[in-house]
Amino acid sequence: MLKALLLLASGLLLAAGTALAAPSPAADVQPDPLTVKTDRGVVHGAAGPGVREFKGIPFALPPVGERRFAPPEPAAPWAGVLDATQYRSACPQPSRYGLTDASDDENCLYLNVTAPAPAPAAKDSPAKKRPVIVWIHGGAYVGGSSNLYPLDYLSRTGDLVVVSINYRLGVLGFMAHPALPAAHGGSLGLEDQREALRWVKRNIGAFGGDPANVTLAGESAGAASVCMQLIAAEQSRGLFQKAIVQSLACDVPLESAAGARRTGEQVAKLLHCDDAAAAAACLRSKSIHEILDVQGSVASANPRAFTPSLGSISVPRQGAEAFSSGRFLRVPMINGGNRDEMRLYVAYAIGAGQAITSETYPKLLASIYGDVGPEVAAEYPPEKFPAVPSALGTVESDFMPGGALSNCLYLKSGADASRYVPVYEYEFADRHAPPEMADPGFEMGAVHAAELPYFFPHISHNSKIDGPDLEPSSQGLSEAMVAYWSSFAHTGSPAPAGLPAWPKYRAASDVMRFEPGEVHTFDASAEHHCGFWQGHYPDSLSPNARPIARR
Repeated sequence: MLKALLLLASGLLLAAGTALAAPSPAADVQPDPLTVKTDRGVVHGAAGPGVREFKGIPFALPPVGERRFAPPEPAAPWAGVLDATQYRSACPQPSRYGLTDASDDENCLYLNVTAPAPAPAAKDSPAKKRPVIVWIHGGAYVGGSSNLYPLDYLSRTGDLVVVSINYRLGVLGFMAHPALPAAHGGSLGLEDQREALRWVKRNIGAFGGDPANVTLAGESAGAASVCMQLIAAEQSRGLFQKAIVQSLACDVPLESAAGARRTGEQVAKLLHCDDAAAAAACLRSKSIHEILDVQGSVASANPRAFTPSLGSISVPRQGAEAFSSGRFLRVPMINGGNRDEMRLYVAYAIGAGQAITSETYPKLLASIYGDVGPEVAAEYPPEKFPAVPSALGTVESDFMPGGALSNCLYLKSGADASRYVPVYEYEFADRHAPPEMADPGFEMGAVHAAELPYFFPHISHNSKIDGPDLEPSSQGLSEAMVAYWSSFAHTGSPAPAGLPAWPKYRAASDVMRFEPGEVHTFDASAEHHCGFWQGHYPDSLSPNARPIARR
């Protein structure tokens, strides 16, 4: 469902090393900007509208055979010139919501680089290095791909080098098991991301990027991945200098190491690999289709089964502990989410046949919020909303027990981090964003992932389908958002010329709201009833938060 944020001059090759042999002094020959030498070999890309695009560059060895369930290793060198004009495979996954393509190819650790086309350079003047954004895709850690995100608009408009990366998903990327190496706690997908960042640090200069000015960005599970990289400061230090977290609360509790191992043992049992002595070899012997079948069965009962877990060098501490104590990678942050995040999932529930009416509304609230359900209904009376599903989606978007897509938790995460680093808090609120599904019968609004086309026009859940255009008013908002995001990538402060000032986050009234024709600060805590939630659940927004028991 994800849709999938958001130059070189002729001296590039001299600045970057030996991408091509230097021309004879007597020859005034420009090097081919589509041919670049990396530390593993030469790649040849393609020209796009105002950009150069390099697709399908391997950054790690294929994680197959004995490398399945092992930490990533740098890609092997290659001879000749690698064709970097086509995307490579997404990591193994089922088709999700009938939108994303399924994949059964474990040879998937590739990245894509898009850079502005080189301009004529002044004689004897080196090409300037541009800021870099590394984008991590979402997909609940079981789906998605770098291939879904067209990078050219963000690169060209923001004067940025933009990189998108793949990482292992589901069982292959986020499963712990007693028979597997414990150092990374099953969070191998996070290690893939770090390996890609190491590749960027070594190679991005050859594409015109500045390896000392890298912003790590992502949405949903991609944003959660940014949080994890911040939490594991010891492992991530020096790999990026700024962070953008879109639609994920870094403070949300993570699965315990013991719980993650129990999930792994459940997977092993279903795969008939429950002999402890032979479990590792057995798990490596199973076909990818067997693994994906079992993964789907386990994830249907526990949607968080394959997510980063606590207690390893990959994720050494809970997010709430890390951000409240300052034990995270201290870099400037953009942090926030979408006004109506959870209305998307209410729409999916209706599509699956769930009745959400004035009669079922109290029962649904009781199932989520327990004995406080009646007070929640009084705080959010359905008659004050255009439709009952809109009311339920608003409640869930404001706060859900243990919910990662909660506006009040976005504020809590931002407030914690702002004690140690500059934080710029935002809310995307364009209720005329392109729809993500057929009309469910109520206004969906600015739902989860609705902002992605504003950074990646024509993004589609399915790489074979072109996404819709933005409305004219939304296009203007897109240009403003890209201006803020790229200004942040350039300088660490989102302060583009001619647009309203975005203050550092010190109070809930410092949140920048993005909607067509109006970019302004507002009191996000009041808008999302955060005082109400804190009053009923005084510990729910604290570092020791526990999910409220459901009936």
